[in-house]
Amino acid sequence: MMLTKCFLLLFGGSYGFLSAAGVFTVLAAVGLVPRFAGRTHTAGKIYLYEEMVIWGSIAGCLVSVFPEHCALGYYLQNRFPQQLFSLQALGQAALVVVGLFSGLFIGCLALAIAEMLDSIPIFTRRVFLRRGLSLAVASMALGKLAGSLFYFWSEFHRTAG
Repeated sequence: MMLTKCFLLLFGGSYGFLSAAGVFTVLAAVGLVPRFAGRTHTAGKIYLYEEMVIWGSIAGCLVSVFPEHCALGYYLQNRFPQQLFSLQALGQAALVVVGLFSGLFIGCLALAIAEMLDSIPIFTRRVFLRRGLSLAVASMALGKLAGSLFYFWSEFHRTAG
């Protein structure tokens, strides 16, 4: 039993480190943090931006892995049963803030990825890929389609949670 838990801890932690490394690699490849620093003329605070990305990712992981321990509304409701303040208004305000920052991040990431797409023609000229680019893009799209159809057809999404 203890050996099983040790293996689960090892493999789960390894997967977590690999997926986090993948996220940070995408952010580094896209150049999102330096782009923010350049646009806001605050290059001296780039380490602060990188730390915020790291701590935000860690907080997001903790909230998604341990949602029962991160339910602030239930904690406040049990801690202050008199309801000195409106929990519903507090929840809506938090939802607006989280939605705003999530939307800003996704929008900036999408724009950075779109700018990276401009490099595809340069890459194809450098590797002398004259034919087959459309076939490669269509193959990737069909692979994504097949994977998502299998995911929902097998109802794996119902057993994952």
